[in-house]
Amino acid sequence: MVTAARNACKGKENGKMRRSLRVHGTTLVAILLVMTALPVRAEERFRMSTTTSTENSGLLSVLLPPFEKQCGCKVDVIAVGTGKALKLGEAGDVDVVFVHARKLEDKFVANGFGVNRRDVMYNDFVVVGPPDDPADVRKTQSASEAFRAISSKGSPFLSRGDESGTHQKEKEIWESAGIVPRGAWYVEAGQGMGEVLTMATQKRGYALSDRGTYIAFRKKTDLVVLRQGDKTLWNPYGILAVNPKIHAHVKYDLALKLIDFVTGPEGRSIIAGFKVGDEPLFFVHGEGEKH
Repeated sequence: MVTAARNACKGKENGKMRRSLRVHGTTLVAILLVMTALPVRAEERFRMSTTTSTENSGLLSVLLPPFEKQCGCKVDVIAVGTGKALKLGEAGDVDVVFVHARKLEDKFVANGFGVNRRDVMYNDFVVVGPPDDPADVRKTQSASEAFRAISSKGSPFLSRGDESGTHQKEKEIWESAGIVPRGAWYVEAGQGMGEVLTMATQKRGYALSDRGTYIAFRKKTDLVVLRQGDKTLWNPYGILAVNPKIHAHVKYDLALKLIDFVTGPEGRSIIAGFKVGDEPLFFVHGEGEKH
């Protein structure tokens, strides 16, 4: 009788334990389901339009990750010609713009679309062409003379043709040379700098390039620098935020943080240290400028 009673008590205890485990298990599952249903905080993202030279040169791949880590965000880069990059800013499709056409940038600010513009860095433009130089560009004394020689010879000239900062500079040089370029020799590619260098290589032609992209692509082409050093070939870059008074939805705070980073000590150090081999592609604003 005693043994039977003990077994009955044990049976009741085991039953209670099993029920308790079931309850605890059910509670745990419920907690896990609730936790799964809770929204995970997404990485904050914002958009930057920029010229193809900052992308093609490889600069952004080293400049942006430290900022993204520091701010816990992700910068979505749209690399197009400067003209298109500014148009994206005008439409409020990006939060910050990083380009290289000062006249267009000043107009962008004057029209109320951009604020807090800051100088970032600079390099220069160069006239590149085939090593045998059929137009004798090496013998010229200025960029406008170089363009006259190319036009006179009818040698292929590959233009960006995309209203980029490089295209703006090219048009200035043609104007100073007193030439309206047209004809089969003049090809408007409508492409980025890297693509234009590739096309010029294939056509054994000439092109105007920012030095940074040319250095980055030098192993992919046999084009050589034939004209450089002109005062008019200076190439400054600026960064500016899209005006939140025009487009209230833009992420102005993040744009300002990026501007502060790029123009601050860490950003300047990254830009100054960005090289291909031992050759710098850009120089930070304010250091050794000659223009």
